[in-house]
Amino acid sequence: MTKTELLVTPTSFEDILPLAEAGADAFVIGEQRYGLRLAGEFNRNAVKNAIELAHSKGKKVYVAMNAIFHNEKIDELADYIRFVSDAKADAVIFGDPAVLMAAREAAPDMKLHWSTETTGTNWYTCNYWGKKGAKRAVLAREVNMDAIVEIKEKAEVEIEVQVHGMSCMFQSKRSLLGHYFEYQGKVMEIENRKQQKNMFLHDKERENKYPIFEDENGTHIMSPNDICIIDELQEMLEAGVDSFKIDGILKSPEYIIAVTKIYRKAIDLYFADPDLYEDKKDELLEAIEEIQPANRPLDTGFYFKETVY
Repeated sequence: MTKTELLVTPTSFEDILPLAEAGADAFVIGEQRYGLRLAGEFNRNAVKNAIELAHSKGKKVYVAMNAIFHNEKIDELADYIRFVSDAKADAVIFGDPAVLMAAREAAPDMKLHWSTETTGTNWYTCNYWGKKGAKRAVLAREVNMDAIVEIKEKAEVEIEVQVHGMSCMFQSKRSLLGHYFEYQGKVMEIENRKQQKNMFLHDKERENKYPIFEDENGTHIMSPNDICIIDELQEMLEAGVDSFKIDGILKSPEYIIAVTKIYRKAIDLYFADPDLYEDKKDELLEAIEEIQPANRPLDTGFYFKETVY
């Protein structure tokens, strides 16, 4: 059985080496002009350097082009895909079929990962995009454990799931925060995200604080809790799920590195002996709980809930 990939989202080029040493197998990088909800901004030079460094350590790099594209960006897609191909990226992540069409012309050999974050809810749809050229499908965050296992059993493409981090609950193409600050006569520097970590939507009734993330693709309201499935990986490992993703959006590099080490240990324990993982999984959860910010409770997302839209 092939060992499940551990996929992480670095905040900058400087994260690549320490994350590789922490046990990451692959990285998601890109620039917000083409990628959606990235943990960090990577311009073309940073993308090229990150790929070179990661490959020197035997790691893979996937470049995000999973934004929803309007007419004004369509003519740019082929050029960016050619750049990504020349830089020797291991795959392009896409949701918009425009990227698939551009890749067929600009770099027909480029590996494609289909990711919409919301519509990857059944194996039939995963296989549909597989027949269109995708080699991997990223499942929706709202899919429960039983559905994930069934999808993996029937899918003809690789399957990726998120096992840790926050998830998006709402997106608007509008720059809601930016417009609000402009209305107040203030300037909000979206590009460098100086104020990002202190922006919350407060639900007093439920005592929840929803982080607000804003980039070129609009405004994103994020979950008040972090998914953490470190002690419930066995079913997906048994099923052969291909990739576990740690999403580092709005997290510090130190936190992402620490969490990566813990998930690396979990995967290695299971593949050495499933009983070793079973014996240690509670300790692994405790290790994450020790470093978890007080304002970010851990939960298991929709893994053990009925999916409701």
